[in-house]
Amino acid sequence: MTALHKQDLTGFAADLGGTKIAAARIERGEVVGRRQMPTDGSAGPEAQLAAMRELLTGLGHARGAPLGIAVAGRIDAAGKWHAVNHGTFSAIRDFDLGAAAETAFGGASCVNDAAAAALGEGLFGAGRDSEAFAYITVSTGVGGGLVLGKRLVTSANGLAGHVGFASSPLGRGPCGSGRRGTVESVAGGRAIAAAAAAAGNEGCDARAVFAAAADGAGWAEEIIGHSAEAIACLIADLGAILGLDTVALGGSIGLAPGYLDRVRSALAQEPEPFRPRVLAAELAHDAPLIGALAAETGRKHA
Repeated sequence: MTALHKQDLTGFAADLGGTKIAAARIERGEVVGRRQMPTDGSAGPEAQLAAMRELLTGLGHARGAPLGIAVAGRIDAAGKWHAVNHGTFSAIRDFDLGAAAETAFGGASCVNDAAAAALGEGLFGAGRDSEAFAYITVSTGVGGGLVLGKRLVTSANGLAGHVGFASSPLGRGPCGSGRRGTVESVAGGRAIAAAAAAAGNEGCDARAVFAAAADGAGWAEEIIGHSAEAIACLIADLGAILGLDTVALGGSIGLAPGYLDRVRSALAQEPEPFRPRVLAAELAHDAPLIGALAAETGRKHA
């Protein structure tokens, strides 16, 4: 993977997330065509593949062309796709995505969407100068990926990099994984909305909480502050375990105005060895697409 350059990336990518399916045609590392549609979280895996095929065909994908596929959930070493949060994909259980992609597209590398984003950012974005890099996405939930020595950290069960499911001293309730007291249970968008409701502000989503904080509402500032503190604690823990030198934050909350500064401020309370540099992700919504194709290109170059 160390020999892979951005200009080596020519092909196609698809990114199936909880809210949208995106597809892209990429030439020499740049997205030159993009299509998307809303995700139907209740649809079965065959229907999800059909939606990807529709988008990719519209971009000119032909069978056998280089293709990377990023999906929310776990992809194990056998290529099977498992929904981690069944509230996002209610019909995805133990589906052989690798074999289905071979039938539908003539083959593809299939990776978790946050891991794909981590690979894209680690090689070509905020982590391009890093040897020990983590990407953390804070949006509806909290996900991530780890790139050490320019290689994506993977595991046989596909759970590697799901950093939001780590325990947090600030966490209390359940998160999408079924665990309790995790980083996601306090830092993600669902958790922020739940905290707002508990504070007497029923119906406020994360966007509304951020708006209230910008208007000076103390209850909203406290909720966002707890989210940022949980992410800072996670960064310090990952730094202790992995010796990170760089962390990039992405996602709608991670990139929200003022959030990065809150995380940096909380991290500043940690001892110096536990404070890697924390940057904003650079590739935005293209990161999982670039990373998915990088996984496919790297596999073929290996």
